[in-house]
Formats: sequence, structure tokens, C-alpha cells
Amino acid sequence: MKRRQFLQSTAMGFGALSLPEFPKGAASNRMGIVVHSYASRWNSKVESAKYPGFQNAVDLLEHCHQIGAGGMQVVVKDWSVDFAKKVRDRREKLGLYVEGSIGVPKKAEDVPAFENEVKNAREAGAQILRTVCSGGRRYEIFHSEQAFLDFKKSALVSLQLAEPILRKYKVKLAVENHKDWQANDLVAALKQLNSEWIGATLDFGNNIALMEDSAHVVQALAPYMFSTHIKDMAVEEYPDGFLLSEVPLGKGILDLPKLVGICQKHNPDITFSLEMITRDPLEIPCLKPDYWATFEDVSGREFAQALQMIRKNKSASPLPRVAQLRPEERLAIEESNIIESLKYSKEKLGLH
Repeated sequence: MKRRQFLQSTAMGFGALSLPEFPKGAASNRMGIVVHSYASRWNSKVESAKYPGFQNAVDLLEHCHQIGAGGMQVVVKDWSVDFAKKVRDRREKLGLYVEGSIGVPKKAEDVPAFENEVKNAREAGAQILRTVCSGGRRYEIFHSEQAFLDFKKSALVSLQLAEPILRKYKVKLAVENHKDWQANDLVAALKQLNSEWIGATLDFGNNIALMEDSAHVVQALAPYMFSTHIKDMAVEEYPDGFLLSEVPLGKGILDLPKLVGICQKHNPDITFSLEMITRDPLEIPCLKPDYWATFEDVSGREFAQALQMIRKNKSASPLPRVAQLRPEERLAIEESNIIESLKYSKEKLGLH
């Protein structure tokens, strides 16, 4: 059965220069924090004595140390040399890791600015920089197969522009599966680039939004990963498809010990960085035809398996919603979710 036929037949019934090594057994084996986990608190303007906003990477680094995290992955845009040295000095004193988050050049004129960001990130001690190739979710920003093919072509151009700079400074660039690349697509792109300096940021949960099984995604991308976004996910149905939420580790549907084990098998020194975004559920409109505009190779069988997974794992309680809460309440829940996830990582995943 073709995917479109299956969609029509099920829609009514579905009402889913090398740097020093970090000390072994220290921060390298503790779960760190992705800056997006603090979506409310990062650069927050809310006056809060208990949850003051983080104004820069040093603030976040200090907080990671206070809560027992192993390091951080943070945006490096607009860093000065002096600020990079401040990050480096504090990182070294606290014994934490730092990974950067960076944009890639879209054209040749963007390369000098990219080089400056790479240089400053390296000065701070970042050996790995995470990036994304699209500014949004595949099913929301691309509305034809050709549009997605154009995206893939431009993404390769950007990464090819970045590669000589990465090689020059001996810094690795990790492309996230950011609800844009299916696992096999990203693997194919990395193989085509064929560079030791360009790999993947392996996000554990994003590709559920693309109807892909997380175990398959981790198996496919683990050989190419330089960094990770570890998270847990919960799902429930809604009329146009399913809702998808990050939830504290151990509260969702992912087999985290298995997925972490796969990663450690491929790279025993890989860092695990928590991306626990406290927000309302995302709508995945997989029962609307426009969702499938770029997925012509998905079979009815694959679609059926994805829907079965959503139904089987439907959350027993309503997915978390925070948009209606007061800012202080959102800050409190955000911090609680992160602390709970760190506790799980130490007790159940051995990341301590």
C-alpha cells in the first residue's frame, strides 16, 4: 500500500591546533546541559531572586557547576577574545567541558566571521561545535520535494565552506538532526563530505517528529557523532496527528540505557548533553497531506509502524503545558525538570 493511500484510509480512525584532553573520570563522565534547556532563563528579563537570568556563558557555566552538571553546550556568537579567555579560565578551574553552538557560512563572504567564531570558541576550550542546517522543522518550512532537495544542496555548500576553517583550527563541527534530516539523509551527507572534522550531533528524540524510530536513528548516526542531545519524549494523539513533548529523563518512551549504551560503544568518551526544553507540546500534523510533501519514499508500512508506536506509548497523563503559567512558575518547572534529569542520569545511566 502506498503511503498516501494508507494516510487516507487511517486518518478518520486516528483522531504520534589540538587542545588538552579533559581529565578522565571527571566532567567527561557527567551529563552536561545544552543552553536550550534554559529557554526561559537564558537572557531572561524576568526579575527573579531564586532563578536569575543567565546573561552569558560564564553565568551558565557557574550554574552547571552548582547543580553538578559536567559541562555545557552554548552559543558562541559575538564572543570577544577576552570573553573567550574568561570562559576558558573558569572552565579549567571548575573542570567542566565546553561545547559551542554555531551557525555555518551560507556564502563565501560569511567565512571570515565564521572563522572568528571558531577561533574564539577554540580559545575557550571548545573542541566541538554543534550546528544546524535549517532554521525550522522540515514539515513546517518545506512544502515540496524540490524545496527540500534545494535545502540539502545549500547545506552541503555551507559545510564545504566551513571545512577548511575547521581543519585549520582542529575543531570538529557536529551537524544536528534538527527535525530536518532523516537519519539516512544525514549519514549520506556526511559520507559525501568525507571530512574527519564534520560529523553529527545526535539528538535522541527529534526524529520522532519525522516518523523515525529513535533506536534506528541512534544506530545510524552513532558512528558519526561528535556530540549528543540526550532527552526523553512523551506523545499523545490529536486530530491532525500527534503531540510531542520533552519530559524529564526516565518519564518518557525512550529506552535511554539502551541508547546511551549504543553511543558509548561507538565512542566511550562521548559527552552527553541534556536538552530538556520546558514548553508546550509540539504538533506533528502527520495526518495532513502537506506534512508529507518532502517524504515521498515513506511506505505505508513505515507509517503504520510509526502510528502504532504513538498509540502504544500514549502518555497516561496529559502532556505538560506551561505557556499559561506565570514567568516565575515556568522558571521553577524548568529548573525542576533539569535537576530531575541530572538525578536520573547519575542513578540510572551511570553518568556521574
